[in-house]
Amino acid sequence: MVAAHRPSRVLKAIPYAVMVVVAVVDLTAGAGVGFLPLMSLGPAFAGLVGGWRRTAWIGSLAMALTVGLGIYDDLLAHRRGITALVSVAGVTVAGLVAAVMRQQREEELASVRSIAEVAQRVLLRPVPLAAGSLRVAVSYTSAVADARIGGDLYEVVATPYGVRTIVGDVQGKGLEAVETAAVVLGAFREAAYDEPTLTAVGERLEHALERHLTAEKFVTAVLAESGPGTDPGCGSEPSMTLLNYGHPAPLVVRRDGTAAFLAPPERALPLGLALHGTKGPHPHTVDFAAGDQMLFYTDGVSEARDAEDRFYPLEQRAALLRDPDPEAAVEALRQDLVAHTQGPPHDDAAMLLVRYRSDEPCPPPTTDTVR
Repeated sequence: MVAAHRPSRVLKAIPYAVMVVVAVVDLTAGAGVGFLPLMSLGPAFAGLVGGWRRTAWIGSLAMALTVGLGIYDDLLAHRRGITALVSVAGVTVAGLVAAVMRQQREEELASVRSIAEVAQRVLLRPVPLAAGSLRVAVSYTSAVADARIGGDLYEVVATPYGVRTIVGDVQGKGLEAVETAAVVLGAFREAAYDEPTLTAVGERLEHALERHLTAEKFVTAVLAESGPGTDPGCGSEPSMTLLNYGHPAPLVVRRDGTAAFLAPPERALPLGLALHGTKGPHPHTVDFAAGDQMLFYTDGVSEARDAEDRFYPLEQRAALLRDPDPEAAVEALRQDLVAHTQGPPHDDAAMLLVRYRSDEPCPPPTTDTVR
């Protein structure tokens, strides 16, 4: 934290350092050097950091030093002394105007960030740490500087039909992408509770986007469903059903550490591109037992490139997910992704990790009493 504040301390000290140097040179070298007008550099640098009060104080100090040195050099009655005073006064006024305008922009930016955080809580609500038989962790990094939300979306809801998950990526960026993501998430949150099958949930999303999207816009997404009460210790066969709309295939990491991408049996069009009469994707079911985990992500992860234009080797980084804490595991993967790209991603990058909970107790056995 100390190192992070050093640049601002240096900037704050520059005005004083400049004025001291000008004063020392003027006193030692004499008035003939003509350094006195450079005293205006003090208020000029003051306008870069701090508020208008600080700029006014440094400007007043610069003016006092200029008057004092002008008297010492016997320049106040000459053109050079008057020029130095006018220079300091003019630069101080300009610095005050710049400081006020900068403070206004900073206040506006703080207001925008506050609104963005509210929008984030509405659009991308915090996912539950535990849902049914699953433990969940999420990571989201926006490609837009200082932004918290973008075109990537995710949600996890526990429904009467099981825990249902969506991870998606809206084509494009900016406010239009955020609006589309809001439509998808709103439709998913309602349909996930209402529709008995994952296919029906996907159809509801298609209908919602048909009313919202303009031509040639689309959303890639993968939907998942984990059945209720599927604890492997209770005599059931746990599984995960996937429905993929042109989205990058999720990565499953088995209990023994092996990893593989769960590609759908057939490629399907993204949401919003389904033509009249065209069938959507077919759901496919995979085993998902105790100790297994599944990583859903967007192309901001899989298509992240390093300085040599190499894609991020996600499957080879599966070992980073070994941490017992899902949130720590996702954070380790995120940091490795940032190290790979050597900076912020060029596209929004979302990751959602689900793990099968082996610590959930089995329901008590039911017995029928014969009378």
